[in-house]
Amino acid sequence: MRKILAIALTGLALAIGATTGTFAQADGPRKLSLGVQATGTVKWELAAMSALGIDKKHGLELDVRDVADSKAGQIALQAKQVDVILSDFVWVSIQRHEGNMVTMVPHSLTVGGLVVDPAAGIGSVADLKGKTLAVSGSPVDKSYVILAAEYNKLTGGNLTEDASAKFGAPPLVNELITGGQAQAALNLWNWNSRAKLAGKTELISVAAMLADLGVSETPPLLGWAFFDETAADKADALTAFLDASFETKAALLNDDAVWDQIREVMNVGDDDALFAQLRDDYRAGIVTSYAANNMKPAEESFAVMAKFGGPDVVGSSTDLADGTFWKGYSK
Repeated sequence: MRKILAIALTGLALAIGATTGTFAQADGPRKLSLGVQATGTVKWELAAMSALGIDKKHGLELDVRDVADSKAGQIALQAKQVDVILSDFVWVSIQRHEGNMVTMVPHSLTVGGLVVDPAAGIGSVADLKGKTLAVSGSPVDKSYVILAAEYNKLTGGNLTEDASAKFGAPPLVNELITGGQAQAALNLWNWNSRAKLAGKTELISVAAMLADLGVSETPPLLGWAFFDETAADKADALTAFLDASFETKAALLNDDAVWDQIREVMNVGDDDALFAQLRDDYRAGIVTSYAANNMKPAEESFAVMAKFGGPDVVGSSTDLADGTFWKGYSK
């Protein structure tokens, strides 16, 4: 009798195991499509995630689609061509105020800063008066608005009127500052890394300017953005991706060996100095935790941009929209 019972229980266990395996197989991988800039530094994290097998560990199947720039990514998201993009919290807030229910989870604290030629005699932002300033983007880009606000605080003046600003793409801005055609440049952090190696000095970061303007701590300027609908329909895949993203960030922050595995994606060739500079500057902006109820710095930053940039920068509302940061996740 005991032998018969043991055989029956063994059969039942095998049946349950087979059934469970069938369900797991039927569920399949957690699929998610990402729209990211082809040459963006976000590719470094994705490359590290793949190299370390963190995506597979979390059962992810990522469809990474290249977009030309941040605007193209935003269009792709709005057209529902991708599930997730990298964008900034101001754009996400504007979308929510306009009825497009986009939300986000932080990805990076770093966007850039002001680099200067040491020979130009620029000791503070106030000294930009009368100088030629190269700027990545346009007069309504967030970083320029923050720089203009800092200049106004220090001098009471208008930066656009007091300095000769040349706006352009990041590579051009880097050429202007390293080639001596500009005495200062406001550029993305990875291009500033190159400028620093060319002998220029980072005078102040965007984060430091925000702090001087009264923002309590560095806000998460960039994040993984997606629709509320995606958060509901693909919650399992999205959560797995965010977990994988934070796990990869921890590896990039603490393990030098990981960087050797993604060196090719960084496009540094055999330039060891540039490789180390980019690695160290990237690490300075890594987000290590997240709680949607702790977004006061973002609200303060939004207020600064609303005051000095107006509707051209923040849209019709002067307040950060509720739900800008996804409340369905924490780390």
